[in-house]
Amino acid sequence: MSNQNTNPDIISSGDFDKPSLPSGLNVLTILTFIGSGIYTIFSLTGFLRAQKTFEEKDKVIAQMNNVEMPGWIKSFMPTPEYYEVIVTKSYENKVPLLILGLVAIALCVYGAMEMRKLKKQGFLFYLIGQVLPFISSALFIGIFTVTEFGSIMLLSVSVLFILFYLTQKKHLIY
Repeated sequence: MSNQNTNPDIISSGDFDKPSLPSGLNVLTILTFIGSGIYTIFSLTGFLRAQKTFEEKDKVIAQMNNVEMPGWIKSFMPTPEYYEVIVTKSYENKVPLLILGLVAIALCVYGAMEMRKLKKQGFLFYLIGQVLPFISSALFIGIFTVTEFGSIMLLSVSVLFILFYLTQKKHLIY
C-alpha cells in the first residue's frame, strides 16, 4: 500500500508556502501599468509634435503677450522667454528625451511586475524609472523645467506613488 494521500480536498503544501499579493500592492501595480500606458502616449505624441510645436512657438508667444488675456490665466502660463527656451530645447533634444522616457517607462513596468512577484529589487527599478524623467528633463531642457506647473504635478504624483510603494515595501520578501 502507498503512503501517498490521494484525497483531492487536501491541497499540497507548496500552495501554502507562496504568500499572496496584498491588495494595496495589487492596486498600486495596476495603477502603475495604467500610468505607464498614459505616459507612453504622452512621450510619443510629444516626440511626434515637437517640430510642429517648435514651428508654432512664435504664434503662441504672441497669444501669451495679448493684452486682452485675463491676468489670472497669465499667472498659470510661463513667461514668453521661458516658453521659447522650453520649446526650443525640447525640439533639439526630442530623440534623447523620447529614449530616456521609454526607458523610464520600461523600468517602472518591470519594477511593478517584480513587485507583483514580491521581489524587493522591483522597488529599486520602479524608483529609478520614476526619477529618470525628471533628471533627463533637467539635463536636456534645463533645471528650470521643474518649476513648470505640469512638471510640479507630475513630480507630486511620482512622489505620492513612491511613498505609497514604501508603505507596501514590507510585503516584498524575495
